[in-house]
Amino acid sequence: MTRPGVVVDTGSLVLHYSKIKARRAGAATQAPVVLRVRITGEISFGQVVVRRPRRGFGRRKPAG
Repeated sequence: MTRPGVVVDTGSLVLHYSKIKARRAGAATQAPVVLRVRITGEISFGQVVVRRPRRGFGRRKPAG
């Protein structure tokens, strides 16, 4: 599951012995779509995991 307003579309992804782990947002979250990520192509023997970013990922430490 992603943040409200972020939609991940994996409908055009062709899977061969693969899986997608993605939870759909519930009906209670009616936030407008701010970002739509469309994943297309083909994947073999793998997985796609849709989740929130990890805590602290990409943050810089203060200089000092």
